[in-house]
Amino acid sequence: MKSEFAIGGRQIGPGRPVYIVAEMSANHGQDRCRAMEMIHAMKESGADAVKLQTYTPDTLTIDSDREYFRVGKGTPWEGRTLYRLYEEAMTPWDWHAELKTAAEDIGLDFFSTPFDETAVDFLEELGTPVHKIASFENVDHALIRRIAETGKPIIMSTGMATLPELEEAVETIRSAGGDQLALLKCTSAYPSPPEEMNLRTLPDLQQKFGVPVGLSDHTRGIAVPVAAVALGAQLLEKHFTLSREPEGPDSVFSLEPDEFREMAGAVRAAEKALGAPCYSPTETEMKSRCFRRSLFVVQAIRRGDEITPENVRSIRPGHGLHPRHLDTVLGKRAARDIDRGTPLAWDLVE
Repeated sequence: MKSEFAIGGRQIGPGRPVYIVAEMSANHGQDRCRAMEMIHAMKESGADAVKLQTYTPDTLTIDSDREYFRVGKGTPWEGRTLYRLYEEAMTPWDWHAELKTAAEDIGLDFFSTPFDETAVDFLEELGTPVHKIASFENVDHALIRRIAETGKPIIMSTGMATLPELEEAVETIRSAGGDQLALLKCTSAYPSPPEEMNLRTLPDLQQKFGVPVGLSDHTRGIAVPVAAVALGAQLLEKHFTLSREPEGPDSVFSLEPDEFREMAGAVRAAEKALGAPCYSPTETEMKSRCFRRSLFVVQAIRRGDEITPENVRSIRPGHGLHPRHLDTVLGKRAARDIDRGTPLAWDLVE
């Protein structure tokens, strides 16, 4: 597996700028104009890419009212059947080409999550540059294999997967010829509680698999994505909405444009702040060195007088001898008269 690869001309990997993906999901509310407006707002809010989800209710499940097909407690979709939920949340396939053109015209990469082989074929015909594998599909080896066979880069979420399951999925990709993979740490709870994010998994993921890593985030707010960058995330995926009102299937854990913009700005600041191991003054710090402490004469001294803690002290600024020399000069004699406020120098000491 490669430790770095490109998406639409952007290099993804350690030391590269964080790749920020805005997930549209169901937040278009089945309104094509709203979806188009979202794409422009994503660009203005600092996203590098827009991601859709490509499925129909029939490619994900069956239309059944049995208890197995109803969403349980603890999610925003409690009690609904899977089929009706996916029917509301899907992005019509005949929108994809228009949305892709709109995104690329303003400099956004455009890709999607295919949920079955027909969706893979559809996205291949559309010419998307990368495929996403969702957390719930990271155990579907036939789908994973089909995606890997395209030869395109793959981004895979790790939600719910055990380490052996991840190893199986990665090996499935590798054996099908895939060698461009990024793994996104994900907690598949909606919204996700911060205490269940376990972001320290990120450096461990990178060490274990040797691929770029990132975060698919379903928490509220922006703190968790920024923390992920500090721990090595090279990709971020966050749900985007124009407004959480009225409430939609994904709106509760989605960011509005001003919030997404704030997140993107914080991410850019965080990645700059990471830098590299450094134990020397920076260029801007050099201007402050003159204000460090040094040895100064704080009471006038006559020639031949003893240098004592009362007339020489370590104070700011930094124009005198280094404070390390205080014990050396104490007890010696002044070589000449020295005014108060004079930086102590060796030629002033006998």
